[in-house]
Amino acid sequence: MVNTDKVTKVPSLVADLEAKIEIKKLKSNENPTRKKINMAPHPTKVFALGGLEEVGKNTYCVEYDDEIIMLDAGVKFPDATQLGVSAVIPDFSYLVQNNSKVKGLFITHGHEDHIGGIPYLLQQVDIPVIYAPALAAALIRERLKEYKLQNKTVVKEYTENDVYGTKYFNIEFAAVNHSIPDAFGVYVSTPNGSIFSTGDYKFDWTPLGHDANIQRMAQWGNEGVELLMADSTNAEVEGYTLGERKVIQNIDSLFLKAKGRIIIASFASNVHRIQHIAELANKYSRRIVVIGRSIERIIKIIRQMGHLNINDKMFIKPSEIDNFPKNQIMILCTGSQGEPMAALSRIARSEHQTIKLIPGDTVIMSSSPIPGNRADVENVVNKLTFLGANVIENNGELKIHTSGHASQEEQKLLFSLLKPKFFMPMHGEYRMLKIHGETASSVNVKPQNVFVVANGDQIEIHNGKAEVGRRIPADAIFIDGKDMTGKASNVIRERNILSHDGLMAVILSIDSQSNKLLAPPRIVSRGSFYVKNSGNVIAESINIVTDAVLKVLNSPKPTFGAIKSAVKETLSPFIFRYKRRNPLIIPVILNKK
Repeated sequence: MVNTDKVTKVPSLVADLEAKIEIKKLKSNENPTRKKINMAPHPTKVFALGGLEEVGKNTYCVEYDDEIIMLDAGVKFPDATQLGVSAVIPDFSYLVQNNSKVKGLFITHGHEDHIGGIPYLLQQVDIPVIYAPALAAALIRERLKEYKLQNKTVVKEYTENDVYGTKYFNIEFAAVNHSIPDAFGVYVSTPNGSIFSTGDYKFDWTPLGHDANIQRMAQWGNEGVELLMADSTNAEVEGYTLGERKVIQNIDSLFLKAKGRIIIASFASNVHRIQHIAELANKYSRRIVVIGRSIERIIKIIRQMGHLNINDKMFIKPSEIDNFPKNQIMILCTGSQGEPMAALSRIARSEHQTIKLIPGDTVIMSSSPIPGNRADVENVVNKLTFLGANVIENNGELKIHTSGHASQEEQKLLFSLLKPKFFMPMHGEYRMLKIHGETASSVNVKPQNVFVVANGDQIEIHNGKAEVGRRIPADAIFIDGKDMTGKASNVIRERNILSHDGLMAVILSIDSQSNKLLAPPRIVSRGSFYVKNSGNVIAESINIVTDAVLKVLNSPKPTFGAIKSAVKETLSPFIFRYKRRNPLIIPVILNKK
């Protein structure tokens, strides 16, 4: 029997969501009406909740009066010090408090550091509509389905010639080159002038995807760009970024030379390369084995969208590998950064369930180690080599990897095209932002008009002037497992304290009926300092705790909470003064009944 309630419910929800959309699609033309007015009554505020002084969780906002539009909503993956953390997201509390102002979210492209925060954002903030290019929209819909959030918002696809308008903003787009199809910069007209955000970009003159729309950027530059926000990832790299097509040509030559199986590891996020590696395998009649959830998901989506027209018979399961000659197999897998649980690492340790390395296999590492991962990558390479593999890494002579981000000469070209009055470098560590600002000043931006700011700093643009306004909350929020609220941040902080400073348990025996301390406090130290060599510190700690507890017990209204607070407040500064440590102090109260 068909459940009619279920059938009619979703269209009803979609209709309700559609009714809330205040962003209207305008007629596309070469010169849409700009929003700038001579004497705007309010400043235009631009701020980042993530993406400044870091690489990841890109989340930017433009606000005027009672409207906010968002540009991207990314996630950041934890580093080795953030034990137990599954993701790092921005603090959305400002958007929660101003939810009625939020009119929509515009996505520049489909990488996780630009779309991965959407499920967490939707848990806290009502976003009426998400506008995204085709591939990013498909990836977002998959993610919303995974989190059962598909009825929380409407995902609409935009094309380069679309123009959208709200009461105060007009939003337009310009194609840029990146390592994923459908990457765009976003141009926002406001009452205080226009703002252009590049998203992630580079200028590739022989791109695998669409051409960058330099003419449109030059037109906007001639009309006047008030503020440019640009990707700073490669701000320290001189020259130009190598084109992606050259990388594919170099990998093609390795396919020609390989006698046995080919195992190739690359970033799953580098969709252009994944697509063309699969096409190379098809060109050389090699069956394709895909290992790793992230790559499997990308392959599935780009095949559905028509970006990868390869016969189904060319894709086989890992269990079918032995049915074909070794020179007819290509294994596409994750693990280019030496991640311990990724497929390539498990193959290197001979722990993979279905793939065993065979001497003579060619392993192609189509990536460069991210800072901090070099040792892990070298460890994997050593193990693969020991097992008899011919391991090929990216190097100065054989370039089998390139960045998706603009280097200094391309950044200079962008400034020449857009001629911005003000500049806010984004998407980068502090040193990258600073150097990018210096590059801007070397071209055409006055040094005093460069704003190297942090997450939470608001740039206020008002009638031709710009300044840094008040800060808003923008701390990193740690996600632990399936917790989607960010409440696990305290747990993560405690883990960090434990790893660096250990803990001290203070055991108190009291009689709550008579408000008496029944025995001297007992202190147990774990991972903080060696107790046997610190008898005087422990003795004085007991005295301090005793005085603090007795003071609370003799007060008019003693409570367990007050006792615990007193112990922490008095013992913590004492331990730091003598041991230079801030251990986690845990009062344990044993109450006589």
